[in-house]
Amino acid sequence: MAPHKVYKMSVANVYPHYVKKAEKKGRTKEEVDEIIRWLTGYSQEELAQILEDGTDFETFFEKAPHLNPSRTLIKGVICGVRVEEIEEPTMREIRYLDKLIDELAKGKKMEKILRG
Repeated sequence: MAPHKVYKMSVANVYPHYVKKAEKKGRTKEEVDEIIRWLTGYSQEELAQILEDGTDFETFFEKAPHLNPSRTLIKGVICGVRVEEIEEPTMREIRYLDKLIDELAKGKKMEKILRG
């Protein structure tokens, strides 16, 4: 089976959509970055480099310094699929990020989003 197209998509191509979605609802780019850093363990400088380099999603998650163990607490539906039921690891990581950005745009408090 061919890998999903999203795996080879550049994080930099999707990132502005995350920021726009958040900002439309009164949230900030800084909050989007905080979510990404929490989920992956990348520093702000590393995230900036990834966006500049055009790193794809598959590599982004494969090379993540520290995938947050609390990410398994992320539950719910994204794109019509329950996140906790996604078996393919890379797709599950991508959907975790999508779900967190959705929660941010829906006005959830950061401590709740970051499973604190």
